[in-house]
Amino acid sequence: MKFSILVNEGPYTHQSSDSALQFARAVLDKGHEIYRVFFYHDGVNNGTRLTVPPVDDRNLQKRWSELAAAHALDLVVCIAAAQRRGVLDEGEAKRHGKGEGAANIAPGFRISGLGQLIEMGIQSDRLVVFGD
Repeated sequence: MKFSILVNEGPYTHQSSDSALQFARAVLDKGHEIYRVFFYHDGVNNGTRLTVPPVDDRNLQKRWSELAAAHALDLVVCIAAAQRRGVLDEGEAKRHGKGEGAANIAPGFRISGLGQLIEMGIQSDRLVVFGD
């Protein structure tokens, strides 16, 4: 079965990101496919490389990046939600005149538009939503 996952909540404000990550691992462990993971609303905060949780806490951004690298996952951050929250890749940082080094997108994540959300709903057997 082909799944897509929508994450609407930030990594440390709600259980959604943890649950989505555990769900993604379970899907892959069972031999299913993940077409795409889309981060929307506060969920885009999962994609910033500037997160520095305490040593005794989980690093959700790193865990998402590692899962993406291990399974070639497509982790997409909504461009409009990302801009509102200061999550930028090199192209967006340059386009908005933020200067060199302003990009803070984490490894394995990319920024794109809502069309990616629509496409994943069409291309997948199931779209599972985490968060409000």
